[in-house]
Amino acid sequence: MGNSRCPNRWRLLLRSQSSTRTLGRVRLQHRWAAFIVETRGAGLRCENGRTIHYSHINRMNRITLFSLLLANATLLFADDAPDLQIVHRIKAEAFENSHVMDHLFYLTDVNGPRLTGSPGFESAAQWALGELQKSGAENAHLEKWGPFGRGWSYSTFSISLQKPTFAPLHGTPLAWSEGTQGAVRGPVAATALYHEDEGRRDIDIETIRERIAEYEKEWKGKLRGKIVLLGRERAFSQPTDSASKREDDKALAALTEYSELAPSLKPAWIPDKLPRDGKKRAAMFKNLPLDMTADYWERTREALDTLNVFFREEGALAILKTDSRGSGGVVFSEAAGPYKEGEPVAPASVALAPEHFNRLWRLVEKNIATEVEINLAAAFVDKPVIANVIAEIPGGKKKDEVVMLGGHLDSWHAGTGATDNAAGCAVALEAMRILKVLGLKMDRTVRVALWSGEEQGIWGSRAYVREHFADPSDMRIKPEHTRLAAYFNLDNGSGKIRGIHLQGNDMARPIFESWFHPFKDLGAGTITIRDTGGTDHLSFDQVGLPGFQFIQDPLDYMSRTHHSELDVYDHVEPGDLMQASAIMASFVYNAAMREQPIPRKPLPDPLPPRLPVH
Repeated sequence: MGNSRCPNRWRLLLRSQSSTRTLGRVRLQHRWAAFIVETRGAGLRCENGRTIHYSHINRMNRITLFSLLLANATLLFADDAPDLQIVHRIKAEAFENSHVMDHLFYLTDVNGPRLTGSPGFESAAQWALGELQKSGAENAHLEKWGPFGRGWSYSTFSISLQKPTFAPLHGTPLAWSEGTQGAVRGPVAATALYHEDEGRRDIDIETIRERIAEYEKEWKGKLRGKIVLLGRERAFSQPTDSASKREDDKALAALTEYSELAPSLKPAWIPDKLPRDGKKRAAMFKNLPLDMTADYWERTREALDTLNVFFREEGALAILKTDSRGSGGVVFSEAAGPYKEGEPVAPASVALAPEHFNRLWRLVEKNIATEVEINLAAAFVDKPVIANVIAEIPGGKKKDEVVMLGGHLDSWHAGTGATDNAAGCAVALEAMRILKVLGLKMDRTVRVALWSGEEQGIWGSRAYVREHFADPSDMRIKPEHTRLAAYFNLDNGSGKIRGIHLQGNDMARPIFESWFHPFKDLGAGTITIRDTGGTDHLSFDQVGLPGFQFIQDPLDYMSRTHHSELDVYDHVEPGDLMQASAIMASFVYNAAMREQPIPRKPLPDPLPPRLPVH
């Protein structure tokens, strides 16, 4: 509480029932009244500027006042001070009897990958339900939502260069593409959709439509029976950065600084045409509700899907793509086309390692006869199980109030979804196990949620929030909205927790500072006011609920594992997940026992009317 500029000045916050007391000639009413206590000087200075001089307070009332100040200050800090005995027990269980890597093994090696709507997701969800029930959690169930669309999986895949020489090619099918109905072989056509000087940040929906129109004009009648390269040769340079890293003190300190202030453009709805200037484009997306940005992602996908219709009409055998991510040699694989029922299916589509894509591109560019063979068996799942995994530890005297924790259970399919996000789910399952095995009695109910559909647009948690709390389109508050104390999310890889994003909620800062204190020696404690996006806490935040995402060490999450074939068990750090489990369990326990829920930001306005955009 010290003030570095005035070491003899202390700020105390009275926390007592409203009452009135006469102190000398000053009548003082206190209820959450704040004072500066000056140990050298006139006496007490109220925050409104009024000074209560010692000369106005008789000796007995001075003793009474300072006793009151100190007692209330003790109550204030005791409210958010963690119970160190409980924290010690949580740490001991998390570090000496950890099950977190067992959870990860079953989610990944046994059940993964877990594409939403796929058999792998369903089997993983059933396993998680059983594990929660085994740990003693109650009301474990699959909470369905939808409609979503079709599930997808593949059972056979091979790809190879046949001419001018044989070579196996390294790739992974793209989700929601059809199979080849046996092996198919054809000549390769090298094509590019975007202009040579256009990067990912230059593309918007209007540009996509323009480039597709140009592409169709150039290639109409030329792709029948062809294996189509779609993209451009990727230029390589020697890597200069480490593929895996931890946040150092400088990087963590930078996070605590407020991001550069700039005005938001606040569009009524995100238009199809975006500014080319990067700062203006960032300003347009700044501080927008999740549903608005998710709608833009969905419209972008729909615009790209029209190219699949062209490929099918032209009779292309298959489509080959690559990716700009990673330093090379790794395949990043997501979706080829729509997952919604009734929309046209993408032709057989494969993501290649960039070096293999480049080889094919150079061969065609040099007019060398080039042929590729592909065999892909893929299956769509109609009416799949689309649900979130939910379970609870019932609370005591405040059992109608809820603290939630979770991460998303679904993954992409190139790997087994270990860092994205079996790691977060394993930590949530482990936190629930720890709280149960220690027999901790908590005032509030603790509810875990393992979400589905996150990778396709954060669908699962958005559906849950609309059902239980509020719909952002009208912000009509449901009864459960007032009873959610907090939601804690983990979904940035397998790196240990280094702190937490406040999501603009400065009222939570002193609370989390106190809760992190027992974990300082484990590298955690950075608190940033900044938002972070792209995951399920945003569903809660956009309807005014206190939803938080932890800061994690990046490791090789964005460089090698995020949505890639290397997203597997071997790229997870066991010790980091053990640390994260202890912190998650501790935060959940503290939130469940805190006298008041986590403070909230003001309720947001409803979304603007969904208007046609062009």
